Amino acid sequence: MKKQSKAVLILVVAVFFVCGGILPVFGQEKAKTEGAPKEGPEFTIGRAVMGTGVENREPVGVSEVFPATTEKVYCFLEATHIPKDMEISITWFHGQKEMRKINLPLKAGSRWRTYAQKNLGGLKGDWKVEIKDAEGKLLKDLTFKVE
Repeated sequence: MKKQSKAVLILVVAVFFVCGGILPVFGQEKAKTEGAPKEGPEFTIGRAVMGTGVENREPVGVSEVFPATTEKVYCFLEATHIPKDMEISITWFHGQKEMRKINLPLKAGSRWRTYAQKNLGGLKGDWKVEIKDAEGKLLKDLTFKVE
């Protein structure tokens, strides 16, 4: 009887580990990573354009080339799937020289439109606008020319 009791005890312990003990914990960890639902759609800058103005929350005069008589240009952007309130920066460059940097808020939600403007001061040539997140990661860049 003692040998049978030991065998039953070993069997019970083995069943515990296989069915209700350690192994299911490992299985649960695997299930958490493999079967976990994905988070919502990823934050993106869905639209970013240069224009001569913004009317009714939409860009106007959209172009990549502006005449030298253009006084100001607008960088219009539309962000989508914003997970939380955040801030982005828009930096304007004439050639390699940084001309202006402005921070703009984005509110949490499915869509947020905003814009920044820059007086050109008659400066002809190649321009670039960089849109970055709060950590400095480049989200989008735009180029335009003033002739």
